[in-house]
Amino acid sequence: MAIIHIRQTLTNTRKTTSGCFNMASSIGESVKDSPPEKKAKKSKKQVDDSELLTVPEGWKEPSFTREDNPKGLLEESSFATLFPKYREAYLKECWPLVQKALGEVFINANLDLIEGSMTVNTTKKTFDPYAILRARDLIKLLARSVPFEQAVRILQDDMACDIIKIGTLVRNRERFVKRRQRLIGPKGSTLKALELLTSCYVMVQGNTVSALGPHSGLKEVRKVVLDTMKNIHPIYNIKTLMIKRELSSDPELRTQSWERFLPKFRHKSLAKRKQPKKKVVKKEYTPFPPPQPESKVDKELASGEFFLRESEKRRKKMNEIKVKQAEALSKRQEERNKAFIAPKEKPAVKKVKKDTAESKIDIQAIKDKVKKAKSKKLGAPPVNPTPQTASDGKTKKKKNKG
Repeated sequence: MAIIHIRQTLTNTRKTTSGCFNMASSIGESVKDSPPEKKAKKSKKQVDDSELLTVPEGWKEPSFTREDNPKGLLEESSFATLFPKYREAYLKECWPLVQKALGEVFINANLDLIEGSMTVNTTKKTFDPYAILRARDLIKLLARSVPFEQAVRILQDDMACDIIKIGTLVRNRERFVKRRQRLIGPKGSTLKALELLTSCYVMVQGNTVSALGPHSGLKEVRKVVLDTMKNIHPIYNIKTLMIKRELSSDPELRTQSWERFLPKFRHKSLAKRKQPKKKVVKKEYTPFPPPQPESKVDKELASGEFFLRESEKRRKKMNEIKVKQAEALSKRQEERNKAFIAPKEKPAVKKVKKDTAESKIDIQAIKDKVKKAKSKKLGAPPVNPTPQTASDGKTKKKKNKG
Protein backbone atom coordinates (compact mmCIF):
# COMPACT_ATOMS: atom_id res chain seq x y z
CA MET A 1 0.00 0.00 0.00
CA ALA A 2 2.84 2.32 0.85
CA ILE A 3 4.49 1.69 -2.55
CA ILE A 4 1.20 2.46 -4.35
CA HIS A 5 0.87 5.70 -2.36
CA ILE A 6 4.43 6.77 -3.30
CA ARG A 7 3.74 6.04 -6.95
CA GLN A 8 0.58 8.12 -6.89
CA THR A 9 2.46 11.06 -5.36
CA LEU A 10 5.18 10.78 -8.01
CA THR A 11 2.61 10.85 -10.82
CA ASN A 12 0.92 13.87 -9.25
CA THR A 13 4.24 15.75 -8.97
CA ARG A 14 5.05 15.00 -12.62
CA LYS A 15 1.69 16.37 -13.68
CA THR A 16 2.15 19.50 -11.59
CA THR A 17 5.69 20.10 -12.89
CA SER A 18 4.59 19.70 -16.50
CA GLY A 19 1.74 22.10 -15.82
CA CYS A 20 4.18 24.58 -14.28
CA PHE A 21 6.46 24.39 -17.34
CA ASN A 22 3.50 25.04 -19.63
CA MET A 23 2.47 27.98 -17.45
CA ALA A 24 5.99 29.40 -17.53
CA SER A 25 6.19 29.15 -21.32
CA SER A 26 2.84 30.88 -21.75
CA ILE A 27 3.85 33.63 -19.33
CA GLY A 28 7.15 34.14 -21.19
CA GLU A 29 5.34 34.54 -24.48
CA SER A 30 2.91 37.06 -23.00
CA VAL A 31 5.78 39.04 -21.47
CA LYS A 32 7.59 39.26 -24.79
CA ASP A 33 4.46 40.64 -26.38
CA SER A 34 3.83 43.29 -23.71
CA PRO A 35 7.04 44.84 -22.11
CA PRO A 36 5.25 47.81 -20.50
CA GLU A 37 3.07 45.40 -18.47
CA LYS A 38 6.27 43.88 -17.02
CA LYS A 39 7.46 47.29 -15.77
CA ALA A 40 4.10 47.94 -14.17
CA LYS A 41 4.26 44.58 -12.39
CA LYS A 42 7.78 45.36 -11.15
CA SER A 43 6.71 48.71 -9.73
CA LYS A 44 3.77 47.01 -7.98
CA LYS A 45 6.13 44.43 -6.47
CA GLN A 46 8.44 47.18 -5.19
CA VAL A 47 5.52 48.97 -3.57
CA ASP A 48 4.34 45.74 -2.00
CA ASP A 49 7.81 45.02 -0.59
CA SER A 50 8.05 48.48 0.98
CA GLU A 51 4.60 47.99 2.53
CA LEU A 52 5.60 44.60 3.89
CA LEU A 53 8.70 46.09 5.56
CA THR A 54 6.65 48.56 7.59
CA VAL A 55 4.56 47.22 10.46
CA PRO A 56 1.11 48.86 10.62
CA GLU A 57 0.47 51.04 13.67
CA GLY A 58 -1.37 49.44 16.53
CA TRP A 59 -0.68 45.88 15.31
CA LYS A 60 0.29 43.30 17.93
CA GLU A 61 1.17 39.66 17.61
CA PRO A 62 -1.62 37.49 19.03
CA SER A 63 -0.74 35.97 22.39
CA PHE A 64 -0.14 32.24 22.81
CA THR A 65 -3.11 30.64 24.62
CA ARG A 66 -4.05 27.14 25.85
CA GLU A 67 -6.14 26.62 22.71
CA ASP A 68 -2.93 26.70 20.63
CA ASN A 69 -1.45 23.82 22.67
CA PRO A 70 -4.23 22.04 24.58
CA LYS A 71 -2.25 18.84 25.32
CA GLY A 72 0.65 20.64 27.02
CA LEU A 73 4.31 19.59 27.04
CA LEU A 74 5.63 16.02 26.88
CA GLU A 75 8.85 16.43 28.90
CA GLU A 76 9.87 18.52 31.90
CA SER A 77 12.49 21.23 31.27
CA SER A 78 14.49 23.04 33.95
CA PHE A 79 17.15 25.75 34.19
CA ALA A 80 19.32 26.83 37.12
CA THR A 81 21.65 29.77 37.73
CA LEU A 82 23.91 30.87 40.59
CA PHE A 83 23.70 34.28 42.25
CA PRO A 84 26.28 36.26 44.30
CA LYS A 85 26.18 36.43 48.08
CA TYR A 86 25.16 40.12 48.21
CA ARG A 87 21.91 39.34 46.30
CA GLU A 88 20.73 36.79 48.87
CA ALA A 89 18.82 39.25 51.09
CA TYR A 90 17.00 40.90 48.16
CA LEU A 91 16.05 37.60 46.50
CA LYS A 92 14.77 36.19 49.79
CA GLU A 93 12.55 39.25 50.16
CA CYS A 94 11.11 39.30 46.63
CA TRP A 95 10.95 35.53 45.97
CA PRO A 96 7.18 35.23 46.75
CA LEU A 97 6.54 37.80 44.00
CA VAL A 98 8.73 35.79 41.57
CA GLN A 99 6.79 32.59 42.34
CA LYS A 100 3.47 34.41 41.86
CA ALA A 101 4.55 35.86 38.47
CA LEU A 102 5.83 32.49 37.22
CA GLY A 103 2.78 30.68 38.64
CA GLU A 104 0.59 32.54 36.14
CA VAL A 105 2.52 30.79 33.35
CA PHE A 106 2.47 27.46 35.31
CA ILE A 107 6.20 27.36 36.00
CA ASN A 108 7.67 26.27 39.30
CA ALA A 109 10.53 28.30 40.88
CA ASN A 110 12.86 27.26 43.72
CA LEU A 111 15.44 29.26 45.69
CA ASP A 112 18.34 27.41 47.33
CA LEU A 113 20.12 29.72 49.79
CA ILE A 114 22.61 27.04 50.91
CA GLU A 115 23.88 26.34 47.39
CA GLY A 116 23.22 29.93 46.21
CA SER A 117 21.17 29.01 43.15
CA MET A 118 17.76 29.62 41.55
CA THR A 119 15.93 26.91 39.60
CA VAL A 120 12.88 27.06 37.30
CA ASN A 121 11.10 24.07 35.78
CA THR A 122 7.93 23.31 33.82
CA THR A 123 4.88 21.52 35.23
CA LYS A 124 2.12 19.37 33.73
CA LYS A 125 -0.10 22.44 33.35
CA THR A 126 2.48 24.41 31.30
CA PHE A 127 1.19 24.93 27.76
CA ASP A 128 3.56 27.64 26.41
CA PRO A 129 6.88 26.00 25.37
CA TYR A 130 8.68 29.39 25.34
CA ALA A 131 7.64 30.26 28.90
CA ILE A 132 10.51 28.25 30.42
CA LEU A 133 13.03 30.28 28.37
CA ARG A 134 11.50 33.52 29.63
CA ALA A 135 11.70 32.19 33.19
CA ARG A 136 15.37 31.34 32.62
CA ASP A 137 16.03 34.94 31.48
CA LEU A 138 14.14 36.22 34.54
CA ILE A 139 16.40 34.43 37.03
CA LYS A 140 19.49 35.51 35.05
CA LEU A 141 18.45 39.17 35.27
CA LEU A 142 17.73 38.85 39.00
CA ALA A 143 21.21 37.38 39.52
CA ARG A 144 22.74 40.37 37.69
CA SER A 145 21.24 42.95 40.13
CA VAL A 146 18.25 43.91 37.96
CA PRO A 147 15.30 44.84 40.25
CA PHE A 148 12.25 42.58 40.18
CA GLU A 149 9.96 45.36 38.88
CA GLN A 150 12.04 45.54 35.68
CA ALA A 151 13.01 41.87 35.37
CA VAL A 152 9.37 40.66 35.47
CA ARG A 153 8.73 42.49 32.17
CA ILE A 154 10.64 39.68 30.38
CA LEU A 155 7.51 37.52 30.67
CA GLN A 156 5.77 39.77 28.12
CA ASP A 157 5.74 38.65 24.47
CA ASP A 158 7.31 41.81 22.99
CA MET A 159 10.23 41.87 25.46
CA ALA A 160 13.71 40.34 25.24
CA CYS A 161 16.93 40.61 27.22
CA ASP A 162 20.65 40.66 26.51
CA ILE A 163 23.49 40.24 29.01
CA ILE A 164 26.70 41.72 27.54
CA LYS A 165 29.99 40.58 29.07
CA ILE A 166 32.51 43.45 29.13
CA GLY A 167 35.03 42.14 31.66
CA THR A 168 37.40 40.60 29.11
CA LEU A 169 37.28 43.42 26.52
CA VAL A 170 39.89 45.64 28.26
CA ARG A 171 43.01 44.20 29.90
CA ASN A 172 44.02 47.14 32.09
CA ARG A 173 41.71 47.34 35.12
CA GLU A 174 41.98 51.13 35.57
CA ARG A 175 41.18 51.71 31.90
CA PHE A 176 38.23 49.32 32.15
CA VAL A 177 36.77 51.21 35.13
CA LYS A 178 37.14 54.56 33.32
CA ARG A 179 35.37 53.29 30.19
CA ARG A 180 32.60 51.67 32.20
CA GLN A 181 32.07 54.99 34.03
CA ARG A 182 32.03 56.77 30.66
CA LEU A 183 29.13 54.50 29.64
CA ILE A 184 27.18 55.50 32.76
CA GLY A 185 28.02 59.21 32.42
CA PRO A 186 27.85 62.01 35.01
CA LYS A 187 24.98 61.19 37.40
CA GLY A 188 23.82 58.47 34.96
CA SER A 189 22.92 60.96 32.21
CA THR A 190 24.49 58.99 29.34
CA LEU A 191 22.77 55.77 30.40
CA LYS A 192 19.44 57.58 30.72
CA ALA A 193 19.76 59.04 27.20
CA LEU A 194 20.52 55.56 25.84
CA GLU A 195 17.46 54.15 27.59
CA LEU A 196 15.19 56.85 26.15
CA LEU A 197 16.47 56.39 22.58
CA THR A 198 16.35 52.57 22.57
CA SER A 199 13.26 52.05 24.81
CA CYS A 200 15.35 49.61 26.88
CA TYR A 201 16.26 49.27 30.54
CA VAL A 202 20.07 49.12 30.95
CA MET A 203 21.84 48.01 34.13
CA VAL A 204 25.65 48.20 34.47
CA GLN A 205 26.85 45.87 37.20
CA GLY A 206 30.39 44.54 37.66
CA ASN A 207 31.68 42.88 34.51
CA THR A 208 28.32 42.73 32.71
CA VAL A 209 25.71 45.06 31.19
CA SER A 210 22.11 43.80 31.37
CA ALA A 211 19.63 45.20 28.85
CA LEU A 212 15.86 44.59 28.72
CA GLY A 213 13.58 45.80 25.93
CA PRO A 214 12.53 45.25 22.30
CA HIS A 215 14.87 43.42 19.89
CA SER A 216 15.65 46.53 17.81
CA GLY A 217 16.67 48.47 20.93
CA LEU A 218 18.83 45.63 22.28
CA LYS A 219 20.82 45.59 19.05
CA GLU A 220 21.65 49.30 19.42
CA VAL A 221 22.50 48.93 23.12
CA ARG A 222 24.97 46.14 22.38
CA LYS A 223 26.66 48.23 19.67
CA VAL A 224 27.00 51.27 21.96
CA VAL A 225 28.40 49.19 24.85
CA LEU A 226 30.99 47.39 22.71
CA ASP A 227 32.06 50.64 21.02
CA THR A 228 32.51 52.30 24.42
CA MET A 229 34.77 49.47 25.51
CA LYS A 230 36.76 50.01 22.28
CA ASN A 231 37.41 53.63 23.33
CA ILE A 232 34.65 55.22 21.17
CA HIS A 233 32.71 57.74 23.23
CA PRO A 234 28.98 56.86 23.59
CA ILE A 235 27.92 60.43 22.70
CA TYR A 236 28.73 59.75 19.03
CA ASN A 237 26.42 56.73 18.89
CA ILE A 238 23.72 58.62 20.83
CA LYS A 239 23.86 61.45 18.27
CA THR A 240 23.43 58.91 15.44
CA LEU A 241 20.45 57.33 17.23
CA MET A 242 18.79 60.74 17.62
CA ILE A 243 19.11 61.42 13.89
CA LYS A 244 17.75 57.95 13.05
CA ARG A 245 14.79 58.55 15.32
CA GLU A 246 13.89 61.78 13.52
CA LEU A 247 14.32 60.16 10.08
CA SER A 248 12.11 57.18 10.97
CA SER A 249 9.22 59.55 11.75
CA ASP A 250 9.24 60.76 8.10
CA PRO A 251 7.27 58.26 5.92
CA GLU A 252 9.03 59.36 2.70
CA LEU A 253 12.51 58.60 4.06
CA ARG A 254 11.66 55.19 5.52
CA THR A 255 12.57 53.29 2.36
CA GLN A 256 15.58 55.46 1.43
CA SER A 257 19.21 55.20 2.49
CA TRP A 258 20.12 57.36 5.50
CA GLU A 259 23.88 57.44 4.98
CA ARG A 260 23.85 61.03 3.71
CA PHE A 261 22.18 62.24 6.93
CA LEU A 262 24.26 60.27 9.44
CA PRO A 263 27.47 61.88 10.76
CA LYS A 264 30.81 60.32 9.90
CA PHE A 265 33.22 60.50 12.82
CA ARG A 266 36.87 60.04 11.97
CA HIS A 267 39.60 58.96 14.34
CA LYS A 268 42.04 61.69 15.26
CA SER A 269 45.59 61.02 14.11
CA LEU A 270 47.64 60.52 17.24
CA ALA A 271 51.00 62.24 17.68
CA LYS A 272 53.95 60.39 16.26
CA ARG A 273 56.06 58.38 18.65
CA LYS A 274 59.09 60.25 19.93
CA GLN A 275 62.28 59.06 18.32
CA PRO A 276 65.17 58.09 20.64
CA LYS A 277 68.19 60.39 20.82
CA LYS A 278 70.68 57.60 20.23
CA LYS A 279 69.64 55.38 17.37
CA VAL A 280 71.34 52.01 17.22
CA VAL A 281 72.11 51.23 13.58
CA LYS A 282 72.03 47.51 12.94
CA LYS A 283 75.00 46.16 11.09
CA GLU A 284 74.56 44.19 7.92
CA TYR A 285 74.35 40.47 8.45
CA THR A 286 77.36 38.49 7.31
CA PRO A 287 77.70 34.71 7.56
CA PHE A 288 81.42 35.02 8.41
CA PRO A 289 82.54 35.40 12.04
CA PRO A 290 84.22 38.66 13.16
CA PRO A 291 88.02 38.83 12.90
CA GLN A 292 89.97 37.56 15.90
CA PRO A 293 91.22 40.45 18.08
CA GLU A 294 95.00 40.91 18.34
CA SER A 295 96.67 39.71 21.50
CA LYS A 296 99.14 41.74 23.59
CA VAL A 297 102.12 39.88 22.07
CA ASP A 298 100.88 40.57 18.53
CA LYS A 299 100.61 44.30 19.29
CA GLU A 300 104.16 44.33 20.75
CA LEU A 301 105.50 42.52 17.71
CA ALA A 302 103.80 45.03 15.38
CA SER A 303 105.21 48.06 17.27
CA GLY A 304 108.67 46.48 17.87
CA GLU A 305 108.44 46.60 21.70
CA PHE A 306 108.77 42.83 21.90
CA PHE A 307 112.42 43.00 20.91
CA LEU A 308 113.35 45.74 23.44
CA ARG A 309 115.05 45.01 26.75
CA GLU A 310 113.20 45.14 30.01
CA SER A 311 115.02 48.29 31.14
CA GLU A 312 114.06 50.07 27.91
CA LYS A 313 110.44 48.94 28.31
CA ARG A 314 110.30 50.35 31.84
CA ARG A 315 111.85 53.64 30.70
CA LYS A 316 109.24 53.95 27.91
CA LYS A 317 106.37 53.28 30.33
CA MET A 318 107.69 55.84 32.80
CA ASN A 319 107.90 58.47 30.04
CA GLU A 320 104.28 57.81 29.03
CA ILE A 321 103.16 58.10 32.67
CA LYS A 322 105.03 61.41 33.07
CA VAL A 323 103.43 62.85 29.93
CA LYS A 324 99.97 61.93 31.21
CA GLN A 325 100.72 63.44 34.61
CA ALA A 326 101.91 66.69 33.01
CA GLU A 327 98.69 66.94 30.94
CA ALA A 328 96.51 66.33 33.99
CA LEU A 329 98.48 68.90 36.03
CA SER A 330 98.07 71.56 33.35
CA LYS A 331 94.31 70.93 33.16
CA ARG A 332 93.95 71.15 36.93
CA GLN A 333 95.91 74.40 36.97
CA GLU A 334 93.67 75.93 34.30
CA GLU A 335 90.56 75.07 36.30
CA ARG A 336 92.04 76.72 39.40
CA ASN A 337 92.95 79.88 37.48
CA LYS A 338 89.37 80.22 36.18
CA ALA A 339 88.25 81.41 39.61
CA PHE A 340 90.62 84.41 39.41
CA ILE A 341 89.52 85.56 35.95
CA ALA A 342 87.06 88.49 36.19
CA PRO A 343 83.78 87.96 34.35
CA LYS A 344 82.92 90.15 31.39
CA GLU A 345 80.82 93.14 32.41
CA LYS A 346 77.87 94.12 30.33
CA PRO A 347 77.92 97.67 28.92
CA ALA A 348 75.90 100.08 31.05
CA VAL A 349 72.86 101.19 29.10
CA LYS A 350 70.59 103.85 30.52
CA LYS A 351 66.95 102.86 30.46
CA VAL A 352 64.93 105.30 28.45
CA LYS A 353 61.68 105.90 30.19
CA LYS A 354 58.68 105.91 27.96
CA ASP A 355 56.73 109.15 27.78
CA THR A 356 53.82 108.91 30.11
CA ALA A 357 50.43 110.41 29.46
CA GLU A 358 51.23 113.34 31.82
CA SER A 359 54.40 114.30 30.00
CA LYS A 360 52.62 114.33 26.67
CA ILE A 361 50.08 116.92 27.91
CA ASP A 362 51.04 120.53 27.15
CA ILE A 363 50.68 122.23 30.55
CA GLN A 364 51.43 125.73 29.22
CA ALA A 365 48.58 125.55 26.75
CA ILE A 366 46.16 124.58 29.53
CA LYS A 367 47.31 127.57 31.63
CA ASP A 368 46.70 129.98 28.75
CA LYS A 369 43.19 128.60 28.30
CA VAL A 370 42.40 129.10 31.99
CA LYS A 371 43.62 132.73 31.87
CA LYS A 372 41.48 133.51 28.86
CA ALA A 373 38.41 132.03 30.53
CA LYS A 374 38.92 134.16 33.64
CA SER A 375 39.35 137.36 31.63
CA LYS A 376 36.06 136.74 29.79
CA LYS A 377 34.05 136.66 33.03
CA LEU A 378 32.23 139.93 33.86
CA GLY A 379 33.67 141.98 36.71
CA ALA A 380 36.72 139.81 37.04
CA PRO A 381 40.04 141.63 37.53
CA PRO A 382 42.65 141.16 34.83
CA VAL A 383 44.85 138.18 35.37
CA ASN A 384 48.13 140.04 34.68
CA PRO A 385 47.61 143.75 35.53
CA THR A 386 50.09 145.89 33.64
CA PRO A 387 52.40 147.86 36.00
CA GLN A 388 51.94 151.67 36.02
CA THR A 389 54.81 153.52 34.44
CA ALA A 390 56.07 157.02 35.44
CA SER A 391 54.61 158.65 32.33
CA ASP A 392 51.13 157.34 33.17
CA GLY A 393 51.34 158.87 36.70
CA LYS A 394 52.25 162.33 35.36
CA THR A 395 49.36 162.40 32.90
CA LYS A 396 46.92 161.56 35.69
CA LYS A 397 48.26 164.42 37.89
CA LYS A 398 47.91 166.91 35.05
CA LYS A 399 44.32 165.94 34.48
CA ASN A 400 43.58 166.38 38.20
CA LYS A 401 45.16 169.88 38.18
CA GLY A 402 43.19 170.95 35.15
